[in-house]
Amino acid sequence: MELSFKIGTGSQSVSVADEDLLALLQPEEILTAAPEEEILENALENPIGTPRLREIVRPGEKIAVVTSDITRPMPTARVMGPVLDELYAAGCRREDITLVFALGSHRGHIPEERRRLAGERAWEEIRCTDANPNDCVRLGMTRNGTPVDIDRRVAEADRRICLGNIEYHYFAGYSGGAKAIMPGVSTRAAIQANHSRMVDPMARAGQLEGNPVRMDIEEAAGLVGVDFILNVVLDAHKRIVHAAAGDVTMAHRAGCRYLDKMYRREIPALADIVLVSQGGAPKDLNLYQTHKALANAEHAVAPGGVIILAGSCREGLGEATFQEWMLSAGEPHALVERIQREFRLGGHKAAAIAMVLERADIYLVSELPDDLVRRIFLQPYPSVEEAYLAAREKCGPGAKVIAMPYGGSTLPVLKR
Repeated sequence: MELSFKIGTGSQSVSVADEDLLALLQPEEILTAAPEEEILENALENPIGTPRLREIVRPGEKIAVVTSDITRPMPTARVMGPVLDELYAAGCRREDITLVFALGSHRGHIPEERRRLAGERAWEEIRCTDANPNDCVRLGMTRNGTPVDIDRRVAEADRRICLGNIEYHYFAGYSGGAKAIMPGVSTRAAIQANHSRMVDPMARAGQLEGNPVRMDIEEAAGLVGVDFILNVVLDAHKRIVHAAAGDVTMAHRAGCRYLDKMYRREIPALADIVLVSQGGAPKDLNLYQTHKALANAEHAVAPGGVIILAGSCREGLGEATFQEWMLSAGEPHALVERIQREFRLGGHKAAAIAMVLERADIYLVSELPDDLVRRIFLQPYPSVEEAYLAAREKCGPGAKVIAMPYGGSTLPVLKR
């Protein structure tokens, strides 16, 4: 079979014998999805575990609507209209509503970015601002010792409404839900305390029950109090195909179940070779972003196998701390030891790559210089075809293959 993988704005093909191909993992295309407006209105009219939003809020209350920042694909501009309609139907005043962009540990936005994210209507009608990690209120500590330090405007609001999109997260299980609060509007120290549990074997993509990172996130959000959420699921074209509204946990779980129908893919066995890409630009601009496909591919590779990771990475490694950790380590396991000693955001992805390397070799097809790729413990190849031939030579004749052309979106799960 001829397999194609998008890399940057182009693509590369590789031929794999049919008898060697265990699985080709593709997202399920939703061909009959209703218009986005109808999907959103239906979710708001039929919330899960709560009354309608217009029945929760009261005139005169201060309302914080928390949404994702520019690093996430959440289509806030397309969601805010129906949310505002609900708030106005309850008699809420424009001056009492604030849209807060959850930065987590990311940079702040310039005004033009906030305007584009919020959409023209929200930008003109309500206050739109970034979370401020330097002006937070401590609301307690989780049982695991994570400080619940929350942006003051969110903490002191009468009502908190959280927006987000649901996708797989490589150690929190899924995005969405309570993640708008922790890490969204938390301090860097709080985020580091929570994320330090990423090394736990239960902290993995698609895992909710028993996941220490997710459990800590939801405990923190419980101390803050979330009145209502609206979460969406997007297809490969970033179109809203599902929405779930209501209780911060119950509605989130409903959205996760829908995501699984689209992107969770059973595999009959682990593969000797996994061919994976992020799906091209802009998702593979740097290695920091391309790591998402690698994190999912890890669940499909047999111990001692090879992951062939294809991504442009034309902007380099992509994050200062990540780069420093990758380039300063003498060997991969040192990164795992370092993250346990001193958790640092950015360094956590370096440690995640090191954890994959303890299971399999990583062959990288990218625009990065070969010597840089070798310095970060990966093996460079100029094409997917050449990387595959090298992997077959390592794994032997008849090596079994799993292909993941949209690796950042598809989660392999071993069939029981």
